[in-house]
Amino acid sequence: MAFVETGMIVHVIVLDKFLPSFIDFVSKHFDITKHRFIFIGKPEYKYGLTINHPVEWIDKKTKVFRLLRYMYEAKKIILHGLWVERINQLLFIQPWLLKKCYWVMWGGDFYFPEQQSWIKKKVIKKMGHFITYVKGDYELTQKWYRAKGEYHECFMYPSNLYKEYDVKSKKHTTLNILVGNSATDTNNHREIFNKLEKYKNENIQIFAPLSYGDENYAKEVIAYGKRLFGDKFVPLTDFMAFEKYIEFLSSIDIAIFAHNRQQAMGTIITLLGMGKKVYMRKDTTPWELFEKIGVKVFDVENIRLETIDKNLGSKNRKRIEEYFSEANYLKQLKKLFEEE
Repeated sequence: MAFVETGMIVHVIVLDKFLPSFIDFVSKHFDITKHRFIFIGKPEYKYGLTINHPVEWIDKKTKVFRLLRYMYEAKKIILHGLWVERINQLLFIQPWLLKKCYWVMWGGDFYFPEQQSWIKKKVIKKMGHFITYVKGDYELTQKWYRAKGEYHECFMYPSNLYKEYDVKSKKHTTLNILVGNSATDTNNHREIFNKLEKYKNENIQIFAPLSYGDENYAKEVIAYGKRLFGDKFVPLTDFMAFEKYIEFLSSIDIAIFAHNRQQAMGTIITLLGMGKKVYMRKDTTPWELFEKIGVKVFDVENIRLETIDKNLGSKNRKRIEEYFSEANYLKQLKKLFEEE
């Protein structure tokens, strides 16, 4: 059966909290009739996704032919993460489709190559295009998977943009410390708690967002945090509305992210855009990125309970505002969608 290219851009998506706002952004700034948003799985409406969004749900087991038809007819295929092995299999057996595939790299979908399937490894090697704003991640795929596709710089999702929020930090007498952003072991909570234990008698509060990720891991983190810090440890186990989350971040003095891969970038960008002190690992690709754009972040190996110098916080805020701007993002998407 012959397929005729329709000129559509087909987005292949697994529902996550970043996607509804991305669809809204594309709807607002581009011709939405040229985009087809395909969600893999059974219909569910959360994270702000509603039945009014222009999306189609495709079951990966029963409607594969329809998805294939869309892919063959597409001008470009944008893969929002390589999360679905069934789709990786389809691309593996039809590698000619990979020439027009643009992979939005999330981090968890390619870090730790020893844990990835051999099919995914082959797909990454032959992928036509790579979308990320952390060039070091693209370079890792070249090193780990011998990838040869083209790099496209793009902030990926609106959640990664600088925004000025009209929130006033509530006055607090404690030093508020944020550890990690989710209930996944790549946050390395225990390692950070051990580093902070020597400060347990100081006037501190330690917050750990755990509403997103692995429930069993969250329970372990809560038990360990309570054991070390008692009531000074505050686990956040309920999903927060966006406005509440921003208000919460504005009350943080020091944020510590011990991820050994690119993760939590939206939260980190927001905190730096608020002039907060952020600790992270030196051996990660995001550290490289911040260094490149002139943003000062601090090494998790040298944690000190001192807030950031105001001038440095202001300088960081200005650099974040300039680089992670909506204008830059629009230019990137325009190039991505319209370039032949």
